[in-house]
Amino acid sequence: MKVVAFNGSPNKEGNTAASLEIVAEELKKAGIEVEVIHIGNKAVRGCLACGTCGKKQNEQCAIATDDVNQWIQKAKEADGILFGAPVHFAGIAGTMKSFMDRLFYVCMSNNGLLRHKVGAAVVAVRRSGGVTSLDTLNHFLMFAEMIIPTSNYWNVIHGTSPKEATQDAEGVQIMQVLGKNMAWMMKLVESGKGTVEEPQREDKVYTSFIR
Repeated sequence: MKVVAFNGSPNKEGNTAASLEIVAEELKKAGIEVEVIHIGNKAVRGCLACGTCGKKQNEQCAIATDDVNQWIQKAKEADGILFGAPVHFAGIAGTMKSFMDRLFYVCMSNNGLLRHKVGAAVVAVRRSGGVTSLDTLNHFLMFAEMIIPTSNYWNVIHGTSPKEATQDAEGVQIMQVLGKNMAWMMKLVESGKGTVEEPQREDKVYTSFIR
């Protein structure tokens, strides 16, 4: 089994990377391969809301000037996905938001490519805004019908200078417990394939509140 982890921080070796590394270490101990992709320093533009991905059904975003289409396939092929982001003004970084918008819109418009994959999100923050940022990331996972493992607190770790988050003892434990629970959940899902019937995907019902 394999997990792909997306680092949405502009800093490749910062506290977001440290949080992903702690989770990844527990996954590796459980025999799960982990690939970390650094996207936070890339030029990723936002979704155009053109709907081309849904019309063409080719698992691709119409924007071909960046690496998002490659990352979509990485996510599709993985058994589990980790999303890590720093906190900017009580929200996730702009590049990460642009990536998430396009990844999830393409995947959901193409027969739910991320549906029932195990997915988790973590955030690194200096002081406050961690929970609101985590909430933003979790909204994507829940809307895509991903299976979300938990930890023993919110998946937030604190630090300012690079790797300082590793001194946050409680934050480190949160990431470790998340990694262990994610590995366990992935193995449960894998063992259930062919044994426990998976519910069929339903077409989304859209309701307008304009009267």
